[in-house]
Amino acid sequence: MSENSEKTSEKIWVDSAITETDLHSIPDEMTYAGVTSFIRRPYRKDLEGIDVVILGVPFDTATTNRPGARFGPRGIRAASALLSGEELVYGWDFHPITEMAIVDHGDLPFDFAKPAEVPAAIEAYAKKIVDAGPMLLTLGGDHFISYPLIKAHVERHGAPLSLIHFDAHPDTWEDENEDGVNHGTMFWHAAREGLVDPATSVQIGVRTVNLDTMGFNILDAPWVHRHGTDAVIAEARRIVGDKKAYLTFDIDCLDPSYAPGTGTPSPGGLTTHQALAIVQGLSGLNVIGADLVEVSPPYDVAEITALAGAQLATNFLCLFARAPWRTAT
Repeated sequence: MSENSEKTSEKIWVDSAITETDLHSIPDEMTYAGVTSFIRRPYRKDLEGIDVVILGVPFDTATTNRPGARFGPRGIRAASALLSGEELVYGWDFHPITEMAIVDHGDLPFDFAKPAEVPAAIEAYAKKIVDAGPMLLTLGGDHFISYPLIKAHVERHGAPLSLIHFDAHPDTWEDENEDGVNHGTMFWHAAREGLVDPATSVQIGVRTVNLDTMGFNILDAPWVHRHGTDAVIAEARRIVGDKKAYLTFDIDCLDPSYAPGTGTPSPGGLTTHQALAIVQGLSGLNVIGADLVEVSPPYDVAEITALAGAQLATNFLCLFARAPWRTAT
């Protein structure tokens, strides 16, 4: 090989997800080729020295309408390749990769033939990760996965947590089955069990009726549209304060025109711009973990839902980097 060929080959990044050893590098790789981890982060099971773990949970058995969110982690990872070579995350003055050791842990293993056992499997696996030290960013899957994930975070951080919840639905419908696996009842369970504190929690973008709010502070979609993103940010920051908070984002918080690829779409939702502006405005809150759920690629159009999910999840990493509790420990 000639000297020029050697120099050229040194500049080409290939399959960074499995070849990269520097956890703080930002690869310049073809967006349409190669192994697709989340924003090309190296796949790694070893948790030593890791700040953030990306975990996929391809579970959608709790869905009440259209299934398909089991393909969400794969779809979000593929869409995230478009974002992987950026030096900064737009809207922020840094990139989380340069400040935190971030790895893609792959997908959580579970027996699809035994759905009743999946909640405990999610909780145990997530607990193993957060107990080892890293923060956890989870890609769903349907929204039920937030319930066992919150349980795992409570075991490390204590209860109750505040909840920052973006969604078209409040997910606080009463569940007559205490052991039910339903993606519309998780926060009814979480509030009743004292895992989250409704008084210091905020639900953003809701536009379905549930007369029993359980005391959650709701900034519904009309309120967001009427008052604007700055007012939403100010109110959310006031409600949550300095409490440790878990952030969960159901992609159907976005209007179906911006996120058609989801199981329970509801017209009248947020724009992608509004959602990103609000998330960026939450910088400095004590976010201790997050999930991005309900991306259903079979119903997507030109991958716009998966791309919105990938963009939002990348912004969640920025929130992680600026969380006061993390920098104080």
